[in-house]
Amino acid sequence: MISHQVIQSSLEELRGITRIDLCVLETDGSQVASTFDASGITQEMARSFVQSPAEGQNLQGCHFFKVYDEGILAYILIAKGSGDDAYMIGKVAVSELQNLIVAYKERFDRNNFIQNLLLDNLLLVDIYSQAKKLHIETEAMRVVYLIETRDEKDVMALEAVRSVFAPKSQDIITAVDQKNIVVVKAVGEGDTYETLDEVAVMLASMLNGDGNASRSRVAYGTIVSQIRDLSKSYKEAKMALEVGKIFYPEATVNAYHTLGIGRLIYQLPQPLCEMFMSEVFKENTPDTFDEETLSTIEKFFENNLNVSETARQLFVHRNTLVYRLEKLQKTTGLDIRVFEDALTFKIALMVASYMRYLEQEQ
Repeated sequence: MISHQVIQSSLEELRGITRIDLCVLETDGSQVASTFDASGITQEMARSFVQSPAEGQNLQGCHFFKVYDEGILAYILIAKGSGDDAYMIGKVAVSELQNLIVAYKERFDRNNFIQNLLLDNLLLVDIYSQAKKLHIETEAMRVVYLIETRDEKDVMALEAVRSVFAPKSQDIITAVDQKNIVVVKAVGEGDTYETLDEVAVMLASMLNGDGNASRSRVAYGTIVSQIRDLSKSYKEAKMALEVGKIFYPEATVNAYHTLGIGRLIYQLPQPLCEMFMSEVFKENTPDTFDEETLSTIEKFFENNLNVSETARQLFVHRNTLVYRLEKLQKTTGLDIRVFEDALTFKIALMVASYMRYLEQEQ
């Protein structure tokens, strides 16, 4: 059903144009929205009107109207005043309210369809028949964005995201669980993954604008051309969100096509990860490394194994850095100045991060 805030806004807009006060009641007489003090209209009056066969009545200096939803009484609308102007504005308000009911039902149907589509709950034949009924193009370039909000049922975040996309566009904003907002975005001919990334960065910046430590994250899948493939783009976005949290915790935006080796590690079974870590590190797992060693390794990888640049950024002498790397080699048997050993070490660190994630999820 339509939210009370939407009905209130509609009544206030009509009041501003026509100067006729309006009120909407539930069928039991409880107030939904009003532009005037309607305390004089009792629930008994409303119930009496509901039970009467009349479509409209003039009571207590007000025009009463019935508002239907597919033949079922949904609301009572009251226009303050007994003249013809109040009667005509009341009829206009009834039409406006019924149009709102239809629009919100269509929006609900679209959301329901998209949610079931993303979760693979529809047969192929149902996808195309329902898309046609809801006037959704079946062949169009689209991509799925997944936005993880800070809190469950974050209504403000959902409204903020909706405000970014034009209401009459082909973009669809919905949710499939308590904490994630889904944007099914239409992709234009001139759009590339760079432009898609700009949208993701903009969304992340908007939602994280207050600098809160608990950040929203944005991920997106690959572009698809068929509506039946939207579930694929959604699953990719979901994986990108999880992989990003494990391997790239500082990033607020992650794209499926940029996940690299993290995507492969994410799909490894835990026993295989444990065996690999045992073979590489034996007893000296990354959890036993001190903070200095870990920061040295991280900075060394950031600088593409460049000893001089790493030493400069760590504010240490080159020989000091070499000493640390040789000490690490004695401990692990891996010389990360050599590409193959560096690759093995990097993968092992990522596997270690993945194993910590698995432990937290258990």
